Amino acid sequence: MGNCTGERERVGNPWKTGNGNGETLLCSLLVVRGKHQDGKFQRYLARVRDTEATDTGNPNLSYGIVVDCGSSGSRVFVYCWPRHNGNPKDLLDIQQMRDSSRKPVVMKIKPARFPGSAAAAAVALPLCCAGISEFAGSPDKVSDYISPLLSFAAAHVPRSKHRETPLYILCTAGMRVLPESQQKAILEDLLTDIPVHFDFLFSDSHAEVISGKQEGVYAWIGINFVLGRFEHTDDEDEAVVEVPGSEHHDPIFRKRTVGILDMGGVSTQIAYEVPQSEEVAKSLLAEVNLGCDAHQTEHVYRVYVATFLGFGGNAARRRYEESLFSSSLLRNRQSPQAPIPDPCLPRDAQDELRHRGLRLQLRGTGDFQLCRERLRPLLNRTNGTGSSLNGVSQPPLHLQSSEFYGFSEFYYCTEDVLRMGGDYSAARFTKAAQDYCATRWSVLRERFERGLYAPHADLHRLKFQCFKSAWMFEVFHRGFSFPESYGSLKTALQVYDKEVQWTLGAILYRTRFLPLRDIQQENFRGIHSHWRSFSFVYNHYLFLACFLVVLLSILLYLLRLRRIHARGLPPGAAPAPLWLPEGQKMPA
Repeated sequence: MGNCTGERERVGNPWKTGNGNGETLLCSLLVVRGKHQDGKFQRYLARVRDTEATDTGNPNLSYGIVVDCGSSGSRVFVYCWPRHNGNPKDLLDIQQMRDSSRKPVVMKIKPARFPGSAAAAAVALPLCCAGISEFAGSPDKVSDYISPLLSFAAAHVPRSKHRETPLYILCTAGMRVLPESQQKAILEDLLTDIPVHFDFLFSDSHAEVISGKQEGVYAWIGINFVLGRFEHTDDEDEAVVEVPGSEHHDPIFRKRTVGILDMGGVSTQIAYEVPQSEEVAKSLLAEVNLGCDAHQTEHVYRVYVATFLGFGGNAARRRYEESLFSSSLLRNRQSPQAPIPDPCLPRDAQDELRHRGLRLQLRGTGDFQLCRERLRPLLNRTNGTGSSLNGVSQPPLHLQSSEFYGFSEFYYCTEDVLRMGGDYSAARFTKAAQDYCATRWSVLRERFERGLYAPHADLHRLKFQCFKSAWMFEVFHRGFSFPESYGSLKTALQVYDKEVQWTLGAILYRTRFLPLRDIQQENFRGIHSHWRSFSFVYNHYLFLACFLVVLLSILLYLLRLRRIHARGLPPGAAPAPLWLPEGQKMPA
């Protein structure tokens, strides 16, 4: 065992990314064991076991594939799970498949990388327009675009399992903005061509454009599943909530779930569990039953979920640029020569906007506070209480007992450049964002070339980090009304060394009825085993009874023969004995 020094911070912050080293994980868990009960240690251990390479030779493993067709590209995720344990209170133990190098089996592509797509002809493809929606004008090419992802998945899933492996192709915000006729054409091409080339379990309901509400619920399911919040245990260290039972069921005590915030390129979602007493508009409420039996209430959750199309990081930047054009035209600057100051770009950074044949030059002033003020009107927030972005109603947040996780832009904004992912502090984030925005662009470029930022950070991220930091801050604190003193937000990409995506929640929800098969088989085996035990005892008694009946029949037959023989003798004659002593002869 290696040295465990320095692992305490990692245990205290399990959402931070790690190097995937199994020894490091075990060291971390040993520190945890010193603080917690053995049962809790075992649950921590179970959550990181899937960092090992998946045993594709195990015949009891099942597989599932989810393709996320997002606004900035498409990704395929391969999941696997062992047989269900037969307990109806437990969910499937779904894990992300890992290759021989213990890396998650995931692959991402963009239309610009695929010849023949509409996006491939573009010189520079904007990040917000690089998804499957680029094929709106040529839907017959969509299956060719998706094919490399499916070939990648097919190479990892054992060939003998292909026919029983469900495939889901789920499209998000980029497709939601298309007309329904174009959405239908794209989906029809997938449903027609994919079964010709791949043997996966793929039906009409497995390819769809999911709503923002569904995406938010899936993200909420994914993080709570990874955190083990759906486990029903009696651990006194876990915070629990009381959920009223139905007419024939007692109240249920279960772990408190966490809320999620997810900001993509086009849309933003928020989801959190609300009590039964809270009134929520039907359009914003999802009653989720994750159990395999629809009649059971152990896994029924009441979740508030709202999605905001046009409030993602890239869409917000586009709306902001349109406002810059409008303000420029109002000042009668049809052909502006001097650059317009932009507080949302780093100091001295330059950008050029094009709109309807007009060009607008921007020069960054790097004023984080002024940038926030300029972005506030884009929130479209009403002044009334109980509302959030775009005037959408929002039930009260119980801040003292709540816990939230922020994904996508919430993580990228805090980690890729500022290196502050994990526990969020408004004061520390504001200070870091202000310093970054005020730094000259030439200095930021030099730092980038020296590799001082996260590997995922590119020049596009550096240029728009100031804007996106301000937008994330305003959405969180002004749009969703979290006070700046709120200290229970964690921004994350991985939790317990698992990348948490809404796709995990999607496959967990869509396979929730599969345990019924294993439960029924388990019950059948139990009944069959009981019957075999009963049959074994029963057969012994039956054999004994048959033996006694046969023996009794023989005795009765012998007695009958004796009576018949006795009737044939003359009066006074004694009947002949049934056997004679040795050497004695029968009388004549």
